[in-house]
Amino acid sequence: MTRAEESYIQSNHQLPQVEPEHYFHPGYPSKGRFISWWHQINEIVNFMPSSILEIGIGPGLVAYYLRRMGFKVTTMDIDKRLGPEVVGSVLAIPCSDNAFDLVAAFQVLEHIPYEYFSEALCEIHRVTKRYAVLSLPDCARAYRFEVQIPKIGDLKILITLPRLKAPAHRFDSQHYWEISKAGYPLRRVLEDFRRSGFRVVKCYRVFEIPYHRFFVLVKGEQK
Repeated sequence: MTRAEESYIQSNHQLPQVEPEHYFHPGYPSKGRFISWWHQINEIVNFMPSSILEIGIGPGLVAYYLRRMGFKVTTMDIDKRLGPEVVGSVLAIPCSDNAFDLVAAFQVLEHIPYEYFSEALCEIHRVTKRYAVLSLPDCARAYRFEVQIPKIGDLKILITLPRLKAPAHRFDSQHYWEISKAGYPLRRVLEDFRRSGFRVVKCYRVFEIPYHRFFVLVKGEQK
């Protein structure tokens, strides 16, 4: 770990940003968020991993359901009050190399400055044997169309239109950056995945909550 990383981990940036009760406020579990949780579980189950590390556990719903399905899940968070099995930072995951079949981090990496994004990806690459499933916020405008077609069912179309000028991001006490904000285009994020040794096999936004963009990654050799 570099001195810069050590300094960052020891700084206030790596202190919990919200109280544990934040995840159980009546306004938190929106319909869109529940659908995002479904995507989180579905993408993980598709790989049938023998072991899972979930970084950033939130209300604990995903880990709870996966365990009830019979999966072996280890949870990690910087906030020990949430009760994770492992307390630690994504910049220095306290686990051995190739410790898990799959590493998941949903709406987590935007909580650290982008200058540390690649370091976090390298740590995820180090501890996973095969796969990683992530989601990140994407603020690009999205237009949704849903049509019911007889004998076929619902047809859902999500169209993303780029702005003429990307808006600047201002730290809101939680997010240091978001995809599609000035300086953080999707292509930059995809390139950092590649540089960290991952191959992106799936990239999409959730129809019901386009703010959540998912990435399904397969581990390769770092370059």
